[in-house]
Amino acid sequence: MTLRLENIVIHDKHKQPLFSPLTLDIEAGTVAVIMGPSGCGKSTLLNLVAGHLSDDFHPQGDVILNGKSLLDIPPHKRGVGILFQDDLLFPHLNVWQNLAFALPESVKPNDREIHSLRALGHIGLEKIAHSYPEQISGGQRARVSLARMLLTKPSAVLLDEPFSKLDKQLRIQFRDWVFDQLRKANIPTLLVTHDQSDIPKDGNLILPSWNIDHA
Repeated sequence: MTLRLENIVIHDKHKQPLFSPLTLDIEAGTVAVIMGPSGCGKSTLLNLVAGHLSDDFHPQGDVILNGKSLLDIPPHKRGVGILFQDDLLFPHLNVWQNLAFALPESVKPNDREIHSLRALGHIGLEKIAHSYPEQISGGQRARVSLARMLLTKPSAVLLDEPFSKLDKQLRIQFRDWVFDQLRKANIPTLLVTHDQSDIPKDGNLILPSWNIDHA
């Protein structure tokens, strides 16, 4: 699996480019990191890849996943998973039900709890299966959020500063755990952040030239 951003430029409603042309190849199991201050277009770039770009923006270039352009494919069919700053768990569903929501329709209703509990077991959280999001810690919610996203079987993953709201110690633990899970899944991953400490330390890193023209 490979995610390729090919000569990407995004213009705002004033026809001004948010950043210089960007070309980037992300191989399976690799985490690419784009750094820059708030407002420089990082999240806008992720929205383009995921298919959620606002009509206020006008992109050029192409986004290619496994040799196929994504630009004309609806967001729910792109095979792109996203992890945000907020966990976005459904408060009215318990933990295993939140995971079951992400399972494909091919999984029969009677099997959805079994699949969800198995996923929780893989991350050591089976004991909170029947708890609700408000009853578990921020770190547990973050891990459940990643597990839910991985259950969708994405072909590529986008990380939109998912560690920024965690306290320092939890941030380090969760960050390392996320990178480990994504590499085990052998998924190309694009992380955007403004914090240099979020960069993986094991060498699976691509830092493209990110020339900010308009903050």
